[in-house]
Amino acid sequence: MGSGTSTQHHLAFQNAEKAFRAAALIQRWYRRHAARLEMRRRCTWSIFQSIEYAGQQDQGKLHDFFSYLMDHFTPSSHNERDFLNRMFTGEGLPQDSETERCSDYESVEVPDSYVGPRLSFPLLPAHATALVEAFRLRQQLHARYVLHLLHEAKKHLVQLPNITRVSTCYSEEVTVCGDLHGQLDDLIFIFYKNGLPSPERVYVFNGDFVDRGKDSVEILMVLFAFMLVYPKEFHLNRGNHEDHMVNLRYGFTKEVMNKYKIHGKKILRTLQDVFRWLPLATLVDEKVLILHGGVSDTTDLELLDKLDRHKIVSALWCKTREASAQQAEEKDDARPGAAERPVPWFLPQTERRAPAVLALLPAGAAGRAARGGAAGHGAPLPAAEPPEPTQQEWRQVVDILWSDPMAQEGCRANTGRGGGCYFGPDVTERLLQKHNLQFLIRSHECKPEGYEFCHSRKVLTIFSASNYYEVGSNRGAYVKLGPALTPHIVQYQANKATCTLTMRQRISRVEESALRALREKLFAHSSDLLGEFKKYDAGRVAPSDWAAAVEAALRLRLPWRLLRPQLAGGAEADGDGALHYRAWLAGLAQAPPSRENIQSSLLEKLYRNRSDLETIFRIIDSDHSGFISLDEFRQTWRLFSSHMNVDVADDCICDLARSIDFNKDGLIDINEFLEAFRLVEQSCSD
Repeated sequence: MGSGTSTQHHLAFQNAEKAFRAAALIQRWYRRHAARLEMRRRCTWSIFQSIEYAGQQDQGKLHDFFSYLMDHFTPSSHNERDFLNRMFTGEGLPQDSETERCSDYESVEVPDSYVGPRLSFPLLPAHATALVEAFRLRQQLHARYVLHLLHEAKKHLVQLPNITRVSTCYSEEVTVCGDLHGQLDDLIFIFYKNGLPSPERVYVFNGDFVDRGKDSVEILMVLFAFMLVYPKEFHLNRGNHEDHMVNLRYGFTKEVMNKYKIHGKKILRTLQDVFRWLPLATLVDEKVLILHGGVSDTTDLELLDKLDRHKIVSALWCKTREASAQQAEEKDDARPGAAERPVPWFLPQTERRAPAVLALLPAGAAGRAARGGAAGHGAPLPAAEPPEPTQQEWRQVVDILWSDPMAQEGCRANTGRGGGCYFGPDVTERLLQKHNLQFLIRSHECKPEGYEFCHSRKVLTIFSASNYYEVGSNRGAYVKLGPALTPHIVQYQANKATCTLTMRQRISRVEESALRALREKLFAHSSDLLGEFKKYDAGRVAPSDWAAAVEAALRLRLPWRLLRPQLAGGAEADGDGALHYRAWLAGLAQAPPSRENIQSSLLEKLYRNRSDLETIFRIIDSDHSGFISLDEFRQTWRLFSSHMNVDVADDCICDLARSIDFNKDGLIDINEFLEAFRLVEQSCSD
């Protein structure tokens, strides 16, 4: 009996040992699997973020060029001055008696057939709640109610300070939400999960309500409605996307014009005025500072609290007092040489300029333009605008809207975005000590989990747009602050489909989307890539050289060697792993949409610069009509001809405009605009 018991114990021990070994193997396998998934997730995240920031850099360069033109061009008439103001500041718009009246919205009639939501003022809580439900059902608010709501919102905003004060003494908690970017589902989910605004439930929305998503108008209407219903409990901060110059590129301008084709221009003009009155920051119990981007080593809350925020229409470009004074002093100096001027990709070098442009002109007009014409510059006109902000004031606003935290000490220019700065933990600590604050809450950056602490938990990033890059790419989050000011984070996924996917399925789906976007970026730089590859070998390139060449062409700072199997696995040479780069580049051309009768090099250039071209089109289309009129074309051409030192007569400019107007309706639409650039590029290459 003793022997049998001993045998049973031995077998039990062996079984236990096998179970432990199996558990260890399973644990090791799971850890490796989780590590690989995490590596793929981080790599995918880097791709999305690098492409996003590269687009912001392009936006900055484009507006730097137009700003240079603005600063070095002397308008010869009131019409030209008004046009320049409309392009970048929105000021100088014709203010007829209708638009000057407070009852401007009253001129817009609501037809009897309208079945959408209706508003009456002063707004009640039921009105705001009904608006949320109507938008959930995909109903559209009539333009009259949009304009009336914006009018009332501005009346409230102009009474607010630059830095709003909020106290937890009068409410249970304060809920802070980050970027929404036109994603109405996230806003509705926040209200569903956290509760609608009320005297006991205070909200702070920290900017970037618009752009990228398809429901920016609806989000603004809901936010402004609740702000009017609960003016002491519902607060809004300005973000870097509450800026008409940014809206031209990232979709909000286009969304407004598509939804309100008749009254869209009036709505955009009113929105631009409302945006510049949005407060810049919020203080909770004088201990927690909430602002959109971040701070810098020169951030001064006292100066921010005193400056005239409404004079800073755009953080991308602002004519300051110092710049105006310098321009006045140098107006009689010689014009800077061509080498000193920024020249963007869409303008060729001086020697090639005239032939490229004249390629579109009829023969007679080309001859007149080559001989020169009357495009002289008159004396500066007396300025009637209010005093501009100082350079210091403008920089203060740019820094709080565009800056990002970094792990390193110090403060340096934000080269990733092209605006604001990177600020280190020492900068954060100095600001907190100077103003006796506990921590900062900011937004501005998409985070995989919807939030992230940094700088020893003294900086909290909150991002409320879930699935920002792709379905499953990130969670949304908001933070709740009670009287103790201890942050309580709430995460969510607004898309129900995401909840049914496994972690591996989500990562695979997001990874596929990121790689597709990266392949499009590679195709857009095919010529640059070919030039880099030719430096190494004719026809083949080693893996390390391939990675170096791709980084030199795109400058995205990505782990290219890690990405090579997904991007170029099918074009490898036999045996040694070298890449047949010509075959690989040819394969990239199959990714973008095909266009008939466009050569590969032209398609590449249009594909690479389409966003810039569309932004340029919307800048020239200063009245947001969706078309470039003859007058808008003529005024813009005078800017370019001044920059190029090429005088072109007005009748030649008219001939050029007519040659671009292919359907002869007297207006240039976006398709005609893109086609004109294709023809110019083709003539230059021929």
